Amino acid sequence: MDIGLRLGAFMWIAVAAGPHVVAAQVPPQTELRIYDIVANASPERVESDIRMLAGFGTRNTFSDTLSSTRGIGAARRWIKAEFDRISAACGGCYEVVYQRNLVTAEDSPRIPRDTWVVNVLAIKRGTVNPNRYVIMSGDIDSRASNGSDGESDAPGANDNASGMAGVIEAARLLADHEFGNTIAMVGLSGEEQGLWGGQHMARVAREEGWEIIGVLNNDMIGNIEGVDGVIENNTFRVFSEPTPATDTEQDRARYRVFGGEVDGPSRQLARYVAATADAYIPNLDPIMIYRLDRFGRGGHHRPFNDQGFAGVRIMETHEYYPRQHQNIRTENGIEYGDVVEGVDFDYAAKMTSLNAAVLARLAWAPPAPSSVLIGGAVRPSTTLEWEAVDDPRVAGYKVYWRDTTAPQWQRARWVGDVTSFTLEGLVIDNYLFGVAAIGEDGNESVVAFPGGQIRRR
Repeated sequence: MDIGLRLGAFMWIAVAAGPHVVAAQVPPQTELRIYDIVANASPERVESDIRMLAGFGTRNTFSDTLSSTRGIGAARRWIKAEFDRISAACGGCYEVVYQRNLVTAEDSPRIPRDTWVVNVLAIKRGTVNPNRYVIMSGDIDSRASNGSDGESDAPGANDNASGMAGVIEAARLLADHEFGNTIAMVGLSGEEQGLWGGQHMARVAREEGWEIIGVLNNDMIGNIEGVDGVIENNTFRVFSEPTPATDTEQDRARYRVFGGEVDGPSRQLARYVAATADAYIPNLDPIMIYRLDRFGRGGHHRPFNDQGFAGVRIMETHEYYPRQHQNIRTENGIEYGDVVEGVDFDYAAKMTSLNAAVLARLAWAPPAPSSVLIGGAVRPSTTLEWEAVDDPRVAGYKVYWRDTTAPQWQRARWVGDVTSFTLEGLVIDNYLFGVAAIGEDGNESVVAFPGGQIRRR
């Protein structure tokens, strides 16, 4: 069975919802505006931005902050100016701000002196749910072999001028669209010394009560040549934690009995990213990695995960380690250093278009259902119940299911504007289930996994 109904279908159907029959119109299954967003991603603009960022010589957290041509200060001022230009062109559609945090030498042995870590944010407010955020982030800072070396050249063309350029280009792609949920385009600092920019922003989000739908952390999206000799420009990786770090022992006990060990919000976000690539990005195949991050390494989605928010890392499939965290040099015929020549701009633009597509879909979509319950023990059917989503964009809901060993949702059924549905002939033991809210324009939320059991009536 196909995961969705026939593309672009508009029809009236009758669906079973408990003892009632409800007439409901099936929303479109394809969002045509996404194709235009994807098509408009420019390799030339991405290249120009990467070259500009790499041209600051170094963007190390401890590099010059006063120069207008070199160091992290010049880089972040240029990023803010670029966000300001994009906002001016769309009539002030973005709020562009700095976010500052003083990190002291007492905070970490990786901080040699007290340093201001400065993020740059461009926020496009939602018209329906302005406190619900979809976030795309890239890292401003770069490093050489020594992470505290603020003097040596560290152009950081791929790590992570590629991700930061992607954030800027995505801001351009979405500037002329209006969204119900808020989009935040973010440059984070202090990543190489301990994820300090992300930690500060995640704390602010928690303290101010932001409702974060998901964080798309882009860290290296421009390399297609692997250290293993493989050259490939048509795949990418999306890393995600299985369940929230903030889960309780009661949550973990529930997984043991009812499942859900690989179905936390970040994993659902990763599935959403992968499904978006499959639906809208030609010749870009997702590879879901069931890890928080690469083995023994970290990225700027983690601080948001640590605060209980959904977040994933999006990046190239193949890494070339001699170009990462290295002084520029040649040894034994091997060229070291993260220079512009190692970046594939067409690939970086394609990865940017993926992010813009995910951001737009989530920002146009209603929130995911809450309080999803499931029941069906010792029955030849499975029933799901959920609370109605309070959002004027909601057209109805879709029920998803998959084999217990499948990484992606395999099947789905539009069930209409109801708050319960029974799937006859599906034994609950053999599948995993979830529910998504669908907007009138066909955009849908991430899938919500059941968090409890329906009591027998």
